[in-house]
Amino acid sequence: MMTITADNLKDNIVAISTPLGTGGVGVVRISGDDAFSLISKIFSTKLREKRLPEFEANRIYYGWIFDDNNPIDEVIVLIFKAPKSFTGENIVEIQCHGGINVVQNILKLCIKTGARLAEKGEFSKRAFLNGKMDLSKAEAVIDLIHSKTNKFAQISAHNLAGKLTTYINELRHELINLLSQINAALDFPDEVNEPAYDYLEEKINFIIEKINNVLNTANSANLMRNGIKVVIAGKPNVGKSSLFNAILNINRAIVTDIPGTTRDIIQEFIDIKGIPITLTDTAGIRELKNNHSSDYIESIGINITKSYIKDADLALFVYDLTQGILEEDQAIYEEIKNKPIIKLGSKSDLVDINLVENNVIPVSSKTQKGLDLVKAEIEKLILSNNISSDTEFSTNVRQQECLNNAKNSLFEALNSCTSQEVQDFIAIDLKSALIHLGEITGEVVSDEIINNIFSSFCIGK
Repeated sequence: MMTITADNLKDNIVAISTPLGTGGVGVVRISGDDAFSLISKIFSTKLREKRLPEFEANRIYYGWIFDDNNPIDEVIVLIFKAPKSFTGENIVEIQCHGGINVVQNILKLCIKTGARLAEKGEFSKRAFLNGKMDLSKAEAVIDLIHSKTNKFAQISAHNLAGKLTTYINELRHELINLLSQINAALDFPDEVNEPAYDYLEEKINFIIEKINNVLNTANSANLMRNGIKVVIAGKPNVGKSSLFNAILNINRAIVTDIPGTTRDIIQEFIDIKGIPITLTDTAGIRELKNNHSSDYIESIGINITKSYIKDADLALFVYDLTQGILEEDQAIYEEIKNKPIIKLGSKSDLVDINLVENNVIPVSSKTQKGLDLVKAEIEKLILSNNISSDTEFSTNVRQQECLNNAKNSLFEALNSCTSQEVQDFIAIDLKSALIHLGEITGEVVSDEIINNIFSSFCIGK
């Protein structure tokens, strides 16, 4: 990967901004001082003759992309002039047909004409360096692109709109005011009195409380970003695949009366209260009595199942209510009992559910009864420990570390206030907290952190 320097930030860059594949529209994006000159060499508003418009900002132009005299595609070209663009530079977006060859041919033509292939996240990085977005907004872009639920997409959109930035800047403003009062007294001791220690304690405690308000949403944000792995476990033919299909409301897994039908891992995603749940259907766990090829294949599936169960955050243990918990069921339960478990009794439409144990949810994939209770129990478990899906902030691990570092510095300042140390010491810790908060928005941040953040973007963003 190329290291982005001040020199190559002057390059004209180009990339495909839409996923590769057959689709209605593909977008090729060019950014740089010479973007308009570059498009002028390969674009014409007429098919039979070379004709160029006077490119104006915020205008859309219809025409053709040419390689010499050969038409490549019929396109629409969007023009954004610096500084009123995503990157703060001149930008041209070419909207072409979404075939793989079409967008790649236009990309190659742009490179041949003088642009350089953009690095991962280079468009967004230029936007940051040109003051078009701060780091918290850039990271909100990543979250928005990769969000798996509507809830997390909404929160990420709020961050992109500046909700977290505004909140952090308000805290920084409070710190700057405190530092100004302390520094004024230090610089002009005959004219300005030092702030009272109880006043400083009150203000510092207020800022700590505001930081805690954000940190209290950290677990929820991490859950919505990373999701929960839920595995369905049990012996063969207890109805795991039927339950899997019923929860998803699709026929995703093959269902038969033959034990050992499921031999591979099948995964699908569901949204429960804004938390992305990866639901996994697994091979039934049983002891195999011979080594013929069919059993050998099934044994591979069973071994894979055990590894997925080990890695899961939550297990749905399923047994057949018409048979009760047999020795084989109990052996499986013993293997997973150290993990959060929801016990499910399948085929409840065939038994008297009044006789089912209280700690078991009776379910029927045939009648759909009990499925809402299963989802409610999953929700109850994943939203325990003061985790709520009704969070207004989305912070990532880097931002949470910055907030914790800022809070630690404030606690040091608070201790100095309590022992009434000279206020120079208090100012040092307040400045440290200010720096840590500035790392969230990018006011104070190293090149290494910047490069690490934008390298997680895709090419074209």
